[in-house]
Amino acid sequence: MSEWSNTKLCDVANLILGALLFFSPWMFGFAAGAQSQNAWISGIVIAVISIAALAAFAVWEEWLNLIVGLWVVVSPWVLGFQGTTAMTAHVVIGIIVAVLAAIELWLLYQNPPRLTTGR
Repeated sequence: MSEWSNTKLCDVANLILGALLFFSPWMFGFAAGAQSQNAWISGIVIAVISIAALAAFAVWEEWLNLIVGLWVVVSPWVLGFQGTTAMTAHVVIGIIVAVLAAIELWLLYQNPPRLTTGR
């Protein structure tokens, strides 16, 4: 499998994870409030970044996905919903999103794209 395919697969996986996070309040019965709002907002942000990365790759998109993934991991403690099902969903999805973004960044820096000259 080529590097291009690996990065696109990571973006598709992040898109699915963003959608899963968005729908998780209904799927897992989160309480109303910060945990549901964070899932909706973070899920939308992850999905939008992934769609942008699929449309036209840019390094900043992967860095942003890494940051949002890390936010999703720590948000249960920052927003005060630790010890709930929402915490479990946030931590698991956040770790996967952050790891996928880190893998994409690693792949990019291992094999940087070649600059082409107009010759």
